[in-house]
Amino acid sequence: MDLNIKKVKKNPVIIAAFPGFGLVGVIATEFLIEHLDTEIIGKHWFESQPATTAVHEGKLIYPLSVHYNKKHNIIIVHSIGSGKRLDWEASNIVLEVAKKTRASEIIMLEGVGSMSSEVSDKRNVFYHVQDLKKAKALDKIKITVLREGIIMGATSAVMLKSDKAIALFVESSNGLPDSKGAARLVEVLDAYLNLKVDYAPLNEMAKKLEGKLKAILEQSKAVKKQEDEKLMSYVG
Repeated sequence: MDLNIKKVKKNPVIIAAFPGFGLVGVIATEFLIEHLDTEIIGKHWFESQPATTAVHEGKLIYPLSVHYNKKHNIIIVHSIGSGKRLDWEASNIVLEVAKKTRASEIIMLEGVGSMSSEVSDKRNVFYHVQDLKKAKALDKIKITVLREGIIMGATSAVMLKSDKAIALFVESSNGLPDSKGAARLVEVLDAYLNLKVDYAPLNEMAKKLEGKLKAILEQSKAVKKQEDEKLMSYVG
């Protein structure tokens, strides 16, 4: 993990997301990185995976990058590169960043399937946290505690390993990237952390990010398919 924490103030809040249901967490963190004044302070690649990356608008896209916003003292862990069997490694990176910066809390962003057949524009957001004081603060912004459910992936691993973790789950549809669900997560984060986000461009910008992430992930899948076909040609 290549991480520079010299510019980070004490006890930052960490916001982290990895590819999951509707890609809502990844789109939300991408929006925050672009909307807030952030600088990259870390990057990581998963050496157990094929050595591939993507280029978007002339910029190299790292599988995992760490960004810092000084004004709000927020660290954003953003990843498009996690996958099968990488959940524990991904969670360890989040916890490593938290340990080195003495983070005050970790907020994991996720999507969750809707109980109804159709997902409305005003998505429900649920939370899970072990700290009762933080639970009261989350109740004040009128989101609902998650009473029942199964949590998977890096979010699950972070929650199991850290009592500082808060998990936010927004109703989403499992399929195409869900920009509206991501926008709802940003709205909740804004209320909880007082970010004063400009909501005017949020949905439009989220749709653009949705297209960008979809293109990058499709490129990654194509490269993985080529690698598998190459391996099979050697075996055959």
